[in-house]
Amino acid sequence: MLPVVFCHHPSPLPAFVFLLVAFCDCTGRTRIVFDSVDKRFKVDTDGTVKLKRQVTLHDGHKRFAVHAWDSQGKKHTVDVRLELVQPHHHQLHHEHQVDLPKPAATEAVSTVPLLLFPKSSGGLKRRKRDWLIPDIKIPENTRGPFPEGLVQIKTSFAKEVTIIYSITGAGADQEPRGLFTIDSRSGQLFITKPLDREDKATYLLFAHAVVDGGDKVEESMELNIIVIDQNDNKPVFKQNTFLGSVAEASKPGTEFMDIVATDTDEPGNANSDIRYKIISQDPQEPSAGMFSINPVTGKLMVNSAGLDKEKYPKYTLEIQAADMEGDGLSAQCKAIITVTNSNNHAPQFEQPQYTVSVPENKVGELVVKMPVTDGDDPNTEAWAAKFKIISGDTGGMFSIETDISKQAGIIKTAKPLDFEAVNKYTLVVVVENEIPFAIPLPTATAQVVVNVEDVNEAPIFNPVEKKICTHEDYLVGTRLVLYSATDPDTAMKQTVTYKIGSDPAGWLMVEKDTGVIKVKSPMDRESPLVKDGQYKALILAMDNYVIPATGTGTLLIQLEDVNDNAPAVVERMVEVCNDETSPVLLTVTDGDTAVNGAPYRVELKGESASDWTVWMNDTKTGIVLMLKNKLDQANYTVSLSVWDNHGLNETSTINAQVCNCKGVDFHCTTALAFSMGILRIILAILTLVALMLVCHFSWRKRNIEGRVSGMNASSMMRTEEETTSV
Repeated sequence: MLPVVFCHHPSPLPAFVFLLVAFCDCTGRTRIVFDSVDKRFKVDTDGTVKLKRQVTLHDGHKRFAVHAWDSQGKKHTVDVRLELVQPHHHQLHHEHQVDLPKPAATEAVSTVPLLLFPKSSGGLKRRKRDWLIPDIKIPENTRGPFPEGLVQIKTSFAKEVTIIYSITGAGADQEPRGLFTIDSRSGQLFITKPLDREDKATYLLFAHAVVDGGDKVEESMELNIIVIDQNDNKPVFKQNTFLGSVAEASKPGTEFMDIVATDTDEPGNANSDIRYKIISQDPQEPSAGMFSINPVTGKLMVNSAGLDKEKYPKYTLEIQAADMEGDGLSAQCKAIITVTNSNNHAPQFEQPQYTVSVPENKVGELVVKMPVTDGDDPNTEAWAAKFKIISGDTGGMFSIETDISKQAGIIKTAKPLDFEAVNKYTLVVVVENEIPFAIPLPTATAQVVVNVEDVNEAPIFNPVEKKICTHEDYLVGTRLVLYSATDPDTAMKQTVTYKIGSDPAGWLMVEKDTGVIKVKSPMDRESPLVKDGQYKALILAMDNYVIPATGTGTLLIQLEDVNDNAPAVVERMVEVCNDETSPVLLTVTDGDTAVNGAPYRVELKGESASDWTVWMNDTKTGIVLMLKNKLDQANYTVSLSVWDNHGLNETSTINAQVCNCKGVDFHCTTALAFSMGILRIILAILTLVALMLVCHFSWRKRNIEGRVSGMNASSMMRTEEETTSV
């Protein structure tokens, strides 16, 4: 902690700033807590030492201690010696003593503080600097005259050689250029025009000292210039007129509106510390102090009870914002406050009880509409009603909503009502507003008695979809299942009868009075009407009401496969060469499931066995056919039987075309092709002749019918003529 002292005042000393105590704890803090042992002196957080009252230096000097605390809470102490310095001689008796040069005979005595470069250790060699240069503080908006002296820069070498002083940095040789200047001979630093802190708050300059001729004698000295804020900006409101509203039932202390003003002077300074107050209120009814404002935050609040929208619907306040904690520059604005309606009337039902009848089994059916009235302002949240069923609907069978007018509640059925389960409901409905009541008010309720009307309902199958499993080879008349339905209308005591609703294959019949399902015709699992082994039929159940109600049940029959389809060869014609014959693979098909299918067995029948040979492939699912003896080019018939794994078999006949060719390069000679062509022509001619005969006989039939019709018509005409003649 290093004190820097400069003072040109005779004893006694008036109250003013006279030195700066600098303290650095290597943390970069700019605000330090200081404490002076001598309470006549005050040390600010920036190290500025001030006199709190006038002090007389009886011995020409004064010593006192100053304490400082670092970031770890450790206390540091330094002794400060205050001496009365005569204008013709400046000297500090300290380790960092600075000797000021004696003014020349022609040089005026400086009236500004001196900033000196540290003393050298001999010659022009400079030792390391280990002290701090105090900030230069300049009030903004000074009036001059300009240039105005700030400080004087000096070096101890000025006694030995001629020194040239200069400054660099923003405000000197950088924009804004020429704001600061220095007398190159005396080191006097000047300001050339007023500063504006709101434009720029600090300037960093560098002072240089060189020997006349160019040799540097000092390291550059940093000059930190701080512009001291002046109260030159008054508060500005964010808007000229603030609009707000407050409910008439608001209690005193209710905040409802923010008034905001800003000040561009230095933040945290009294120059920008704004205070708010209400200057006037119009109208001043029912009292002059209906509102108050938080002087610091600007929040408007209700100050007195008695707001009445019907009598005083609007207030205009004149509000002032002043800086310097309310004692500085000021500005005014208006606040227009609209008093809004409060919810001080509870809605009331037009009638307290309703009795209605509703048919069962309907969802969304209107039960009742309940109008209400409300004394608050129409079309406001305090007037709009909302409804709730508070008892009598434990099953959630009803819903309630507000109609578009906001003045009626509508009850509807949310679920199907069941006369046989509950034939009467007693509901209690409460009505409130969309916003809470402003004051305690009793809520209105209404009672709704709902009588459920019995409706003829269709019989119900149980289950609605029934699944059974049976063999496909059941005999006609075999009973499959009892599939019955019950009538929910227990009070009507009706009779239920049954019939088939959908049976695409015609395999089923149902006993009318019992619902027993039987086999009507043989079933076939391989039918195209069976999907994935399942057959679907619909069964109907009807009551005996005047207009019968019909219920539908779905019967799903899972048909288990029976080995009722013999395996057969798919191919009906094959082509082979009679030289180096290649085998032909035949495909086997079986309408049954895999359980009743492969492995298959094959055998040639009749004369086919002498010229052909067959065997099953490796998987026992395909047949390999091969010509055993070389045959002439012609068409041949091959008969073979195929057995499934349960021994069911079928004989298949295949037309084999044998041609004079070799291996798999199948082709026939011209003669055979010609004979085949002739055969096709003969077939076409026969087909044409058959069509002509059909057309001829059809024409003759129509001709004969026409003649008969004409003869009948002529006979009738003759009869009419004879009758007319008679």
